[in-house]
Amino acid sequence: MAGHSKWANIQHRKGRQDAARSKLFSKLSKEITVAAKMGDPDPDKNPRLRLAVKEAKSNSVPKDVIDRAIKKSQAGEGEDYEEIRYEGYGPNGVAVIVEAMTDNRNRTASNVRSTFSKNGGNLGETGSVGFMFERKGEVVYPASVGDADTVMMAAIEAGAEDVESSEEGHVIWCADTDLNEVATALEGELGESEATRLAWRPTTTTEMDLDGMQKLMKLIDALEDDDDVQRVITNFEAPDEVMAQL
Repeated sequence: MAGHSKWANIQHRKGRQDAARSKLFSKLSKEITVAAKMGDPDPDKNPRLRLAVKEAKSNSVPKDVIDRAIKKSQAGEGEDYEEIRYEGYGPNGVAVIVEAMTDNRNRTASNVRSTFSKNGGNLGETGSVGFMFERKGEVVYPASVGDADTVMMAAIEAGAEDVESSEEGHVIWCADTDLNEVATALEGELGESEATRLAWRPTTTTEMDLDGMQKLMKLIDALEDDDDVQRVITNFEAPDEVMAQL
């Protein structure tokens, strides 16, 4: 019985991972369809689509899924999707930005508001926390591409603004309008990145303890579980020992 119980737990965990992976693929595919619909279906002629495809590939989305998402845009799908940004506060007053893509604004607004209230947060007005972030280009590389000095030199030559290096890897920041050029230049020096995207970079952070982080993760998980939500951004800061306990 003990063995069966352990196997059941492993299966349940794998099931959750597979479900999360499937949901991620779906959200990345939606972004590709909308990007292709808004511009040219050729990634080489459409910067937003090129970034969407790159993000999908970095998350191991199969090529046939990417191609199918682009073809959907030519079949008229993706026309009704509207991009909406929600802003609010989570546990301990941490700032939260929610980027959504929806064909039903009322449904999404209701779901997001409900999720905030059920998980110790509250939805605010547009602009209520946005001033705590800057819109930036973000390029992520694994630590294996080189040491901090090597990556810093490559970033400077590529026209980037800042680099954050740690044992986990390197995060290179640039102006949002320069992302395509900076990412291309970095690829020539360091190879293909793990991720290249437009992102919200916090200009001020909120310190979180273990209890606050546990509540925040619950809120983030609930928001990300919504099919209309593309990504969730926060300005939390937590000590390493707190993150290790999560």
